[in-house]
Amino acid sequence: MVAFIAHPAVLFIVLLALFIGAVAFGAFVLRRVAVLPEGDREDFNIVQTSTLTLLALLVGFSLSMAVNRYDQRKNLEEGEANAIGTEYVRADLADAAQAVKIKSALIRYTKLRLADYRTRAPEELQRIGRDTSSVETELWQLATEVARDKPTPIGALVVAGMNDALNSQDYAEAARINHIPLGAWFLMIVIAIMACAVQGYGAKGSLRKGLLLTILPATVALSLALISDIDSPRGGMIHVEPQNLARLLQSIDK
Repeated sequence: MVAFIAHPAVLFIVLLALFIGAVAFGAFVLRRVAVLPEGDREDFNIVQTSTLTLLALLVGFSLSMAVNRYDQRKNLEEGEANAIGTEYVRADLADAAQAVKIKSALIRYTKLRLADYRTRAPEELQRIGRDTSSVETELWQLATEVARDKPTPIGALVVAGMNDALNSQDYAEAARINHIPLGAWFLMIVIAIMACAVQGYGAKGSLRKGLLLTILPATVALSLALISDIDSPRGGMIHVEPQNLARLLQSIDK
């Protein structure tokens, strides 16, 4: 289910077919099984309006959740770049030899973080993850060497900056795997199916209005696909562009 939601294009096609099928079910099956008397039309309109309103609220809340998570990922990318840049400057507080090693490792670390944001191939991401862990271990060892050589507030400043730089990567990864709960997706899809079935059941006329009956399935499927796209950093077209990390790399990799 998670993998399915993480692919917005596939989700849109599947949901569109599912919702059109729900409209057809309501129009051609429910209308024959349970004929809607004209005297009950007013009550039916209330039920239909309530269902569509509930669906609109759920879609709106879910879109807001997805946008907030997207903004959080952008802010954390900016914070990560600032933390790495700060530690790069603080490396000058260490001895010259140690400063060169720390800066070189930070440059490699920044390149790996930049590649992690831009790469989507699973095999490449696994390699980047292994290399990132290796460089993080190297950076922390260098920071502890500075602390042993300079057991002063200056050494503590270098260690604290390294801790912030490494923690910022964990915060960014935690935000990346934080998605809209599956229960919310299930509820939205179920209510959308019901809304489409009610739409088809209450439609007047025959197949000449078939084109009009596809508007609701198309708009709902497109809305859910948009939410999925925003909420899936590794899939779809909308993702956080690591502009701050790229700008940082240009400034330090000279």
